Amino acid sequence: MPTYFFWGEDEYQLAQAVQKLRSDLLDPAWLDFNYVKLSATNDIQIVDGLNQAATPPLGIGNRLTWLSETNIAQRCSEKVLAELERTLEHLPPNSYLLFTTPSKPDNRLKSTKLLQKYASIQEFSPIPAWNSNAIAQLIRRLAADLGLELTDDGVDLMVESVGSDSRRLVMEMEKLKLWHQGRSAPLNAKDIAPLVRSSAHNSLQLAGAIREGNTSRALSLLAELLSNNEAALKICATLTGQFRTWLWVKLMQESGERDDKVIAAAAEIGNPKRLYFLKQEVRFLTSDKLVRSLAILLRLEFSLKRGMDESAALQTALIELCTLLGKA
Repeated sequence: MPTYFFWGEDEYQLAQAVQKLRSDLLDPAWLDFNYVKLSATNDIQIVDGLNQAATPPLGIGNRLTWLSETNIAQRCSEKVLAELERTLEHLPPNSYLLFTTPSKPDNRLKSTKLLQKYASIQEFSPIPAWNSNAIAQLIRRLAADLGLELTDDGVDLMVESVGSDSRRLVMEMEKLKLWHQGRSAPLNAKDIAPLVRSSAHNSLQLAGAIREGNTSRALSLLAELLSNNEAALKICATLTGQFRTWLWVKLMQESGERDDKVIAAAAEIGNPKRLYFLKQEVRFLTSDKLVRSLAILLRLEFSLKRGMDESAALQTALIELCTLLGKA
């Protein structure tokens, strides 16, 4: 298919996929003539990009038109929909069209249905930090791509030390590859430990410390997250998502619901098996405290978006949350 639609919030993996697509399709000598990247946040920009994509390439190779940050699969006017249909049906065989967006396509829209018909759609969403099996699979795939062989305990250490940060995983793998040159034995945990700095402290661990009312650990985890340049709004969003999930699970339990599939659907949990752990986590919490916690996190988000000092705002909210949840 000459049309591609990449979506997801894992900016690094998405950018890598775009780079590979560009290098696969375009002749470097004709890059300036046959490659264009356009912001596509409004109808005029989208139509302009579609018109450029309908133009055959110059010289040797293919043309690639990249419409970035597009909202065409979230909302689409009739005018743009008609232009999209006309373009996708009549793209020159050597002219390629790429859409990228961090947002999930809305499957109810006509524009999304058109893209599903004509485009190759790929998702680039971050792996949840709790999904260690998926992270381990990613690590093994990255290692295979680089010609590295890791033992099982080596993979486990990478999961614990790096987590689901795909950018850092690639950087650490490349470092391990340089160190491993000339060696034949697989890399084990003992080999990896001195080379990979552990920063597995993530926002979910921070949520766990808050849930336990452990103020000192929460502040320590926050300090490490900020020192690793974790965005304050991202920390806030992860905490809000985790507390919302806990609240839904607790509310369903308090209502007397026992069917894990029903609880998972209400809490928007993709893997019902995760419920076993979530139920353990909310065992000593009340729905009232979880509701009040979400109110604190909402105020935190408001403060951050108004430009309040990030470290101070986060520390204040964490102390307030730990004090609330640490009460008997």
